[in-house]
Amino acid sequence: MKAKPCGLCSGGHYGRRDFLRLGALNFVGISLSQYLEAVSRAAAAGASAGAKAQSCILIWLDGGPSHIDTWDPKPNSAFKAIPSRVPGIQISELFPRLARQMDKISIIRSLRTEENNHGVAHHYAITGHRPNPSMKFPSLGSIITKEMQPRGAVPPYVIVPKMNSAYEEHFRAHFLGAEYDPMSVSAAKTSGEPEAARNGSPEFKLPDLSLPQSLTAATMEDRKSFLAIVDRLYRQKVAEAEHSDSDTFRERAWEMLLRPSVRRAFDLAEESAETRDAYGRHPTGQSALPARRRVAAGSRFVTASGSGGWDTHTNHDKSVKDKLANPLDQTLSALLADLAARGMLDSTIVLVMGEFGRTPDYNAKLGRDHWPNCWSVLLGGGGIQGGRIVGASDERGREVADRLVTIGDVFATIYRAFGIDWTKEYMHPIGRPLKIANSINDVTGSPVQELF
Repeated sequence: MKAKPCGLCSGGHYGRRDFLRLGALNFVGISLSQYLEAVSRAAAAGASAGAKAQSCILIWLDGGPSHIDTWDPKPNSAFKAIPSRVPGIQISELFPRLARQMDKISIIRSLRTEENNHGVAHHYAITGHRPNPSMKFPSLGSIITKEMQPRGAVPPYVIVPKMNSAYEEHFRAHFLGAEYDPMSVSAAKTSGEPEAARNGSPEFKLPDLSLPQSLTAATMEDRKSFLAIVDRLYRQKVAEAEHSDSDTFRERAWEMLLRPSVRRAFDLAEESAETRDAYGRHPTGQSALPARRRVAAGSRFVTASGSGGWDTHTNHDKSVKDKLANPLDQTLSALLADLAARGMLDSTIVLVMGEFGRTPDYNAKLGRDHWPNCWSVLLGGGGIQGGRIVGASDERGREVADRLVTIGDVFATIYRAFGIDWTKEYMHPIGRPLKIANSINDVTGSPVQELF
């Protein structure tokens, strides 16, 4: 395919983008300005005064964890049930530290969804809608970003670390506008050691908003001045009706890179060694810790996606026991305790989930396969009560035995905590109304009253 010639080279029309290419001045990126613009546009919409939730941290368990080996222990699990801090609530023995924090978070044990394959189930769990080839649906995080008022100068919606691009697509805003898309932050490899982050190296860190080594703040200011000259020349050539708005958001993009207080919100080096050790020097811990930092700085919705590998089709018990459970137990217990100690748990929802559960029976390879019929999520904080159990599965965890809950009900519960009208509908560009808390059979979900 033939590339479109640049106006600077061809002598044709000089577009604004062509001027911004000079001197690699566009390295800030359009998306960063869009995030900042989202903060401004969101000011017109906000939560009711009585709402407690100000932000949400989603701990995403990619692949789908087994409910009977985590939050809903059954006799057909290889792992025993242990008591928690809350009388009557038991969880798997693989989570002893979390058991001591169960007064801060609740368990929904009767969630049922409708999709059995990763891609579509991932989409369903994040949007509340079954995939439709003719439509794109906004994610829970994008809707909250749109509905809530801004807090601070940091991006309102963040994913850390960056996910598989196909799956990350499900977290986007789509027809709501790119300004409500998440900002993805990639985890950095450490000094030539690709495995360092996964092996818990003390040097594990995130790149976040650090400037390239070749750039200093002074250099950035020089380039910013040059950008102003380029823009003045451009204004002499073309008058843009919306230029003042683009100036505002680009200025704030520079501010994010240059203002120390904003950059500190993205810098794990600001945390003590004790805190980083408490969360764990592994991807699960070092995605949840920056999530807490971003929420403290003003982000509305942060997805911590460091805990992967839950798709245990082979050697399930060994994988869960040796690789998966301990980091999650460490991180979740540290996050809940940390939020509570900082006085943030009252205003921060913690949601822990994957795209489905896993089969109560083993397959031929001693693994557990996908199971949407009945599974569990953890939910608490931000006005959502901890220390409660909602619903029940049958004796083997195969089907819902009591109090069916849908993903639309989970969304409605979160919206209620934020003070967002969960019955609201958006109009899709094709003319179809879309429920923001969509439930099975396209009915509107309802808040789980037992959690308030």
